[in-house]
Amino acid sequence: MRTLDGKVAVVTGSSRGLGRAIAVKLASLGAKVVVNYHSNHSAAEETLRLIHAAGGEAIVIQADVSVFAEAQRLIQTTLERFGRLDILVNNAGTTRDGLLAMMTEKDWDLVLDTNLKSVFSCSRAAQRPMLKQRYGRIVNITSVAGLAGNAGQTNYAAAKAGIIGFTKALAKEIGPRNITVNAVAPGYIPTDLSSTIPPELVAKGLSMAPLGRPGTPEDVANTVAFLASDEANYITGQTLAVDGGLVMSA
Repeated sequence: MRTLDGKVAVVTGSSRGLGRAIAVKLASLGAKVVVNYHSNHSAAEETLRLIHAAGGEAIVIQADVSVFAEAQRLIQTTLERFGRLDILVNNAGTTRDGLLAMMTEKDWDLVLDTNLKSVFSCSRAAQRPMLKQRYGRIVNITSVAGLAGNAGQTNYAAAKAGIIGFTKALAKEIGPRNITVNAVAPGYIPTDLSSTIPPELVAKGLSMAPLGRPGTPEDVANTVAFLASDEANYITGQTLAVDGGLVMSA
């Protein structure tokens, strides 16, 4: 028996990058997966194809999870299709980097809404069925930027730090109902989202990390899968850095 057989998982922002790797990993362990995307339908279909090719089960649902009503629709559609929800991975995110002196209100709001408000919206919608069944696993994708800060990313760092605080607070609220809430903080993982980071900054960061190399989406996916499994049923309110040791040296 695979570790997630019989479980249903929603992975937000899973059309590509970390989200795709997480969705594929959870499906490989037996979970029925909802692949969520905002605008890139063809990329979401590719995630679906990869899951099906590996013998997994998944569906695709479009929703802008920074909008509360859309997040509610995502969770409700999941319940209508699969009858339950066991795992929520809040992965949706974006960046609009720039020094604070040059940052627009629009770029601030977009990053906070996409990265932080989406965690509120999806978690609030998902907690009702989880509370009812007295079981659930919520895993929030934050960043080492939320732990150590990063120049040129005040909006992103604020959102990701907010996720860490949210994780701890919600873990205390719903832990008595056998629902765990944890966060994963990736370091430098080459994806489309991280492709805008200047090469010199990447090199500097990697030189500071004890392992001295980038991670992979699969490194993050493996960690999420562990926290989503019953093997981690006594872990809650934690933030686990998957960063090659970078945050220790920041």
